[in-house]
Amino acid sequence: MTNSEQPPILRMEGVCKRFGPTVALDNVHLEVRAGEVLALVGENGAGKSTLMKILSGAYQQDEGKMWLEGKPYHPRNPLDARRKGVAMIYQELSLAPDLSVEENIVLGMEPHVGFLLKLKEIRRIASEAMQRVGHPDIPLDTKVRSLSVAEQQLVEIARAIAIGSKVLVLDEPTSSLTQKDIQLLFNLVRLLKSQQHAIIYISHFLEEVQEISDRYTVLRDGKSVGGGKTSDAKVKDIISMMVGRTVEELYPHSPRKFGETLLRVDSLSGVKNPKSASFELRRGEVLGIAGLVGAGRTELIRSIFGLDRVRNGEVKIAGFTSMHRTPHQNWMHGMGVISEDRKNEGLATNLSIVDNLTLSRLTPFISPRKLSRESERWVKELLIKCDSVQQPISDLSGGTQQKVAIARLLYHDVDIFLMDEPTRGIDVGSKAQIYQLIDKFAIEGKAVLIVSSYLPELMGICDRIAVMCRGVLGPAHPVSEVNEQQIMLEATGTEIGAA
Repeated sequence: MTNSEQPPILRMEGVCKRFGPTVALDNVHLEVRAGEVLALVGENGAGKSTLMKILSGAYQQDEGKMWLEGKPYHPRNPLDARRKGVAMIYQELSLAPDLSVEENIVLGMEPHVGFLLKLKEIRRIASEAMQRVGHPDIPLDTKVRSLSVAEQQLVEIARAIAIGSKVLVLDEPTSSLTQKDIQLLFNLVRLLKSQQHAIIYISHFLEEVQEISDRYTVLRDGKSVGGGKTSDAKVKDIISMMVGRTVEELYPHSPRKFGETLLRVDSLSGVKNPKSASFELRRGEVLGIAGLVGAGRTELIRSIFGLDRVRNGEVKIAGFTSMHRTPHQNWMHGMGVISEDRKNEGLATNLSIVDNLTLSRLTPFISPRKLSRESERWVKELLIKCDSVQQPISDLSGGTQQKVAIARLLYHDVDIFLMDEPTRGIDVGSKAQIYQLIDKFAIEGKAVLIVSSYLPELMGICDRIAVMCRGVLGPAHPVSEVNEQQIMLEATGTEIGAA
């Protein structure tokens, strides 16, 4: 019997959940079989988290039914759900960092006689769990805090296996992983499939969904709107279901007219990176910087803006040398930056939207009412979803927060945008909106420098792409003259003839 012919190990039918007048879930259906990976996709706010909290026992549904292995399933709380066979592996791991691997695996279910722990039994359970996840090589007595993020994730999954979980929910499991660790995770998912575990895989990265899942289900506005076999679906079709409209082109690229050079970088080098970087950025142009993690792309952005110390070279903004200028001076000359670390560097998460949007341009004589009006203008222009401009920035989704960061640059009327991984960690719908904004900036004569690890993004929105390898920035080429394979060869330092 094939997986598709087997009855579902988990089934959710007609699930509804309301929070006061807000309908979070409306008649949602989901099912997954043993030995299957089901991708659950949707924009931020589509209802994925609420649905999974109901599945894991954190919430109780208002309507609808659930079955696990053909029997009614009503978890009272997350611990009850785990004992019944459903485990959530969250993006933020829930391990005890000062305990060992084996102590974390058995935490909350330690075998004991009276007050005495059965240490041999603990070691056996932990050892078997790590064998099941394919990593008996990790020492069981190692403190979890000394492990890499990928290894900690393995321990979290091993703990779920040890308690007897049949259904595993992986929530954005690759958000903090390197490309190498992502492939190790995928190997583990395939191993768990072969052991007949059912896996619900939540991710914003649709290429990952295509690679690892067997079927997919799409939520939009709290409703089930489609799904099917992943092998039969195109990314474009999944995106259309997610955003509720036909996506003819995810990456808009309107005709652009290039003007004078706004930013010139000559032989720039920093303390460690960049080692050497030279390029020109023209008005109305989008220039992409590609490269592997650690190549020095973020350091290049920081050096240009004055956040990192520069050893040699020159940075000119509209003809004025800015090599030794502070970030504030560069800011006042029309250059703004979007940090890759939105939470710690890009926004003041304890403040409101209006504070985040206007803090960079305060004067002693400006009134709070005027600041609110200015903020409302940009909130309306960028279609920022919020209750009011006084709402805390921490209440917003990642994509909405990123649009506030962009709005701040527009409020300050910058001409040069330095954008470091501007779409990292946000949903597809928000990505599409940010691509549209970048295209709009170029049409209006702004200049955009964008660093991204996602090559389809660079190929889709940029006019030229330069590749950084080990701190050295190569020449920029028109997008029409390069492809993803050539970019990767250059990023890895491989000669084309040797490939």
